[in-house]
Amino acid sequence: MKSTVEPLEGNKVKLSVEVAEDEFATAIDAAFRRLAHYVRIPGFRPGKAPRRMVEAKVGAAAAREEALREALPGYFEQAVADNELNPVAPPEIDLTAGKEEGPILFNAMVEVVPHLALSGYESLRVVLPIRDATDDEVEGQVDRLREQFGELQTVNRPAGDGDNVLIDRKVYRHDQTLVSACDELFEIGRETAGPELDVNLRGAKAGDILRFNSVLADDPESGDATFQVLVKEVKEKVLPAADDEWAADASEFETMAELRANVRDQMMAVRKLQGALTARDRLMEALGELVTEEVPSALVMAEMERRVRLLANRLAERQIDLPDYLAARGLDQDALLDELRGEAAEAVKVDLALGQVALREHLEVTDADVEEELARLAERTGRKPAAVRRKLESKDSMVAVRSGIRKSKAVEWLLVHCELVDEEGKIIQREAIFDDEASRDDGLTGAAATAPEPETVG
Repeated sequence: MKSTVEPLEGNKVKLSVEVAEDEFATAIDAAFRRLAHYVRIPGFRPGKAPRRMVEAKVGAAAAREEALREALPGYFEQAVADNELNPVAPPEIDLTAGKEEGPILFNAMVEVVPHLALSGYESLRVVLPIRDATDDEVEGQVDRLREQFGELQTVNRPAGDGDNVLIDRKVYRHDQTLVSACDELFEIGRETAGPELDVNLRGAKAGDILRFNSVLADDPESGDATFQVLVKEVKEKVLPAADDEWAADASEFETMAELRANVRDQMMAVRKLQGALTARDRLMEALGELVTEEVPSALVMAEMERRVRLLANRLAERQIDLPDYLAARGLDQDALLDELRGEAAEAVKVDLALGQVALREHLEVTDADVEEELARLAERTGRKPAAVRRKLESKDSMVAVRSGIRKSKAVEWLLVHCELVDEEGKIIQREAIFDDEASRDDGLTGAAATAPEPETVG
């Protein structure tokens, strides 16, 4: 089989293919074998009649038509592979010769992934909001830990924020009692029973009787009800002293210095993880901004459909109706689709750019890389790696697996070669953000559009 490629406008190419007559004869033989299963010939079971008898029954033209219908897609795919093309939409195939006899000639017009100029990816600069934990932030976290060990003590003063108030409460509407409760303990400032209760309890003293109208926190649609509240006690929370004795009782550390150091380490570990995620996100945003070419609409539509499908699945898992979701976000359906379309276009830009980086930097995928990815997918889906491979192969998704791995390698390469700075422009050392495995992309970039989704594997 011979093939040539002619570039056309708009990321399209014309693929001209010629298949020799003797090569096409194999497809004709296969067509006769298929037709034999549908032709009744006395004395022969379906599929067992000789070719000459099948040909006499259906005619050579019918077999050739069947062979063309079945073989042309395969010839096109072989030509695509031979010429290292990357189609983004189904081809328009025009048979120019061989319909009745002779060699097969056809042209295929197909849109392919555009070649990107992509200048400047080697030296991207990423600004991260990373800073050390301050002493005040550490002390605030220590105070929150002390809160868990605080004790309530009755005080003889007006109640304020943070105090707990022991009350009897009656709520009624007209002559119907809605709530009748004794010895309820409320913390002022939490608004657990509605903001009006907090407002009225603030400044109250033991022995006060409060009356006011408000809605019930768990039934705001039913309108106002009358609250009658007897304040019985005001209690303040007394925190333990922040000393070594308390540190030893409340934690595995012997001193406050050790406890504060651990709190600081935990805060910085969280910020390190947040920094790693932010670095990837901002790096991908910066990479996408380098793409000035118009991306293929077919890719944008496919990515948009993927996002719509994922959103629908998430809403279904949470038993949320689409109208409720739209109302909560203040959107209508058209606005949501516009949002998803914009996100899809940006994701496609990033996806194409990562492919270009992988190509230019000669980032290859080894068999070991594939086995590692299959093991990861198997762990996520609770299946064995061999079963995952069979499932993906049956859906022709192994190419997507390799593509996803290759683009993950491009993310790793970019993370190594980009410049990380804080908001003041100071250089951030890579090891301050990423551990040994942190540079691996886990679908955080938009390149996930080329990787198989869990339902494809499961």
